[in-house]
Formats: sequence, structure tokens, C-alpha cells
Amino acid sequence: MVQIQQGNILKSSFWPEKVRVISVKNIGERIKIEAVGLETRTFYDPILSLDDVKNIEVIEEKPFKFTGNGESLFLYLEAHRIRNAFQFDPLYAISVSQINPLPHQIEAVYHYILQNPRIRFLLADDPGAGKTIMAGLLLKELKYRGLVDRTLIVAPGHLKDQWLREMKDKFQESFTILDRSVMNANWGRNIFMDISQAIVSLDFAKQDVRKNIFSILA
Repeated sequence: MVQIQQGNILKSSFWPEKVRVISVKNIGERIKIEAVGLETRTFYDPILSLDDVKNIEVIEEKPFKFTGNGESLFLYLEAHRIRNAFQFDPLYAISVSQINPLPHQIEAVYHYILQNPRIRFLLADDPGAGKTIMAGLLLKELKYRGLVDRTLIVAPGHLKDQWLREMKDKFQESFTILDRSVMNANWGRNIFMDISQAIVSLDFAKQDVRKNIFSILA
């Protein structure tokens, strides 16, 4: 017969979950088991026959081991912290970026754009109003929420380096500028399998020979 002792973890159809034994009492030819559910913390105290006890499985509780890779554990926990940080810090992207946003930038990104289930907005403020900052904040927030895997920035040719520099300096986001030399070096391959964040000039993207490549990402 199964020997049940205080502290054992039990599994049986008598409980909807695994339980930990608090006490075991003999009542004539029956046994009263007082236990607490491991998941719901619900208290159970069934009185079972000796035949019922035969259908109870005592689960061996394995001791904790602390021989794992500490750095891997830290990275795992840090990834989960970052993944859920936006739930506790409504302006998380601002907190981790090297910027001092203006009120209208915060209002546009957090009070309008991010409030929508499907984000399709046109940022068309006046020159110098900080459209790059707003785009960077939006990108960071979407990435931290697990909603963005790949990013393509299409900009006027003379602004490619500015976008590259500001994304790196202000938001710690690394981009690759796609031009003729990069595309030729990767001829016959899907370049977007290796590059997840790219910047391309408007004139380069709209050329007929490459229009279909970039239109797929739209």
C-alpha cells in the first residue's frame, strides 16, 4: 500500500490538482488526508478507503539545483522584464533612450498612435518638429511589446546618414543602409533574411528593378 506522509505531493482523481499533504489521520479502516492544492492553495480533507489509497500516486519532489549558468538565467529574466516593462512604465521607450522629448511628441506617440489596435499613421509635422524622435519612440515601444520583427526606413537620399546616426545615438538601434553595392554583394539571396533593420533612399527604392522587392515589405 502507498505510504503517505506529511509533506508528500500527491496526484489522484480525488483532487483536481496536485496537493501537498498537511496531515494524515487514521479513522478506523479509513484515512483522512488533509492537503493543500499546489496551484490554487485550496484546502482538501477527503476521507478515503484503503482501496482508494492504492490509486494515489506519490510524486517524488526533486531538490533545487543551483548549478545552472548564471549569466543565461540573468539574460532570460532580463528579457522577460524588458518584454513586460511597458505595462508598468507607460513611457518606457523614453526611459531607455537618450532623448528629451517635447510634449507634442509624447502626445502623438503615446496618446494617439499606440492607442490603436492597428498602427497606420502619417507623421507630417513641420520641419524641425522631431518626426525622427517620434518614429524612434514608436519603433522602440513596438519592439519591446513584441509587435515588430523587421523595420525598413525609406528616406530622401540626403537624410539616410542622419537617420542611421540618430537611430544609433538616440535609441541604440542599429540599421544598415541598403544601396547598390550592398544589393549586388548579396545577389541571389534574400537580403532581409540577414538584415532586419534597414534604411534605403526613396529614389533607390522606387527604381523599377527594385520596386517589387521593397513593395513586398509594405
